Amino acid sequence: MPKPLTVVAVAGAALLVRRALRRRVRASPLWPMPALDEPVSGRPRRRALRLLLTSHRTVAEGVVQLRLAGDGLPRWEPGAHLDLVLPSGLVRQYSLCGDPADSSSYTVATRLVEDGRGGSREVHEQLREGMEIEVRGPRNRFPLVDAPSYVFVAGGIGITPLLPMLRSLPDGAEWRLLYAGRTRASMPYLEEVRALGAGRVTVVAEDEDGRPVLDALLADLPEEAAVYCCGPEGLLAAVAERVPGVRFERFTAGVVEGDAFEVELRRSGRVLTVAADSSVLAAVRAELPDTAYSCEQGFCGTCRQRVLEGEVEHRDEWLTDAERGDSMLICVSRSRSDRLVLDM
Repeated sequence: MPKPLTVVAVAGAALLVRRALRRRVRASPLWPMPALDEPVSGRPRRRALRLLLTSHRTVAEGVVQLRLAGDGLPRWEPGAHLDLVLPSGLVRQYSLCGDPADSSSYTVATRLVEDGRGGSREVHEQLREGMEIEVRGPRNRFPLVDAPSYVFVAGGIGITPLLPMLRSLPDGAEWRLLYAGRTRASMPYLEEVRALGAGRVTVVAEDEDGRPVLDALLADLPEEAAVYCCGPEGLLAAVAERVPGVRFERFTAGVVEGDAFEVELRRSGRVLTVAADSSVLAAVRAELPDTAYSCEQGFCGTCRQRVLEGEVEHRDEWLTDAERGDSMLICVSRSRSDRLVLDM
């Protein structure tokens, strides 16, 4: 008769399953969220929540809204987002677009990206009401600041972090919004946005009006106006060109800038150069394409590697102080020295 599994064996098997799921995760380098000015340090990792998916509905062409319910959920402020750990193991970030005062549920929305990395398709096609979904957060790196006036620019699904901001503005606040999309039918929450700002909202549907004219919206900005933008890469770049101090929300991943340095991969015997405008992860994957990663923002821990030599500039929100002694997340963290040696 076979012996029963020990607790240690069961725990070990669970660890192997988690590691296997992490190895399945892949992504492509695009743009990062901004690194923390001061890395989170000395804090235990926030416990993940298991929430019930109580609503999965279409709110615009190609856009679904999820309602995730639980008890006594952590509070959040406009601009915050959640990490969703999908059943496949993929980790994706979505802006909270519901009511911050609601402690019983979180609401997010996502557009289907046909040629994306697979996360949006999984959300659209595989998530079902009644499922339990693991979430992490909320986190807010896109907070609404006090300002004498505001200008908001949203492209398509980029309206989601801006919508709670619009709802929270005090009566009498000076603001205006440009909301652009491919078609009116593809623009989520369009009617609510219009109702919030009669006379303050400019809607541009490209199939009817062509591309938005940013110069008109952004001309003669008050010096202390706060400008917020969320949307596709082209829109972000165009607004940044006109407003250097614009506040962005980006969930696509990519480089974290700094000084160039070398990375030695001790076990594979390779020495790589990490350019000033690239990341350790990008350099490593050029040589070792099977290197596991997921969020590319320092949130999930999938790309954690052991550091053998060198001084790390930690920019993640995942490792504890103790773990930072000999580890780094290579998606966002860099080197303070000319050379790092990793156990890879």
